[in-house]
Amino acid sequence: MIAGLIGRKAGMTQVFSENGAAVPVTVLEAGPCVVLEVKTREKHGYEAAQLGLLENKSVTKPQEGHAKKHGASPARIVREFAYDTKPEPGEKVTVEIFKDMKYVDVSGTSKGRGFASVIKRWGFKGGPKSHGSMFHRAPGSIGGSSFPSRVWRGMKMGGRYGNKRATAQNLEVIKVDPEKNLLLVRGAVPGHRKGYVFICRAVKKHA
Repeated sequence: MIAGLIGRKAGMTQVFSENGAAVPVTVLEAGPCVVLEVKTREKHGYEAAQLGLLENKSVTKPQEGHAKKHGASPARIVREFAYDTKPEPGEKVTVEIFKDMKYVDVSGTSKGRGFASVIKRWGFKGGPKSHGSMFHRAPGSIGGSSFPSRVWRGMKMGGRYGNKRATAQNLEVIKVDPEKNLLLVRGAVPGHRKGYVFICRAVKKHA
């Protein structure tokens, strides 16, 4: 069995548990994916299955040639996942692989918020808001002139916020819908709606 799948974030909603409690969930369009290539320890030094997300979108000539070489359908989004049993190139992988999993890790690209100051980026409190104050949203001292006479490496300052790879770990699997290729997980996942995500078996809660 392959340990993960490529998908897209559809959005958030809520479902109700058996005792009537509202559970916030994220709806993920997981797959279907196709196995493009199988990496083996003898040839590549590690074991992994290279998956491609099947979409109704154009692909480049190199992507098409790579898939044709291994007898599979071409795909735009490609990702490698570990496997327990060796799959075959061209094999189709669906959301059903998560039926026996209780927890998953979801990776994606967080929302990009452009340039942000220290208050939004790092949660600084800021200075007094009263009349006459000239210290509203400034970061304060970033380094003394006599010592250290420079700015320490790693100083929290304004800069680009978001648009980085992020992973939400140990998300509980609430529901698997094979007919619609949907996976419902408890809580939020990184990224915006329709953004690509990579869903894999939870590392920290995997027996």
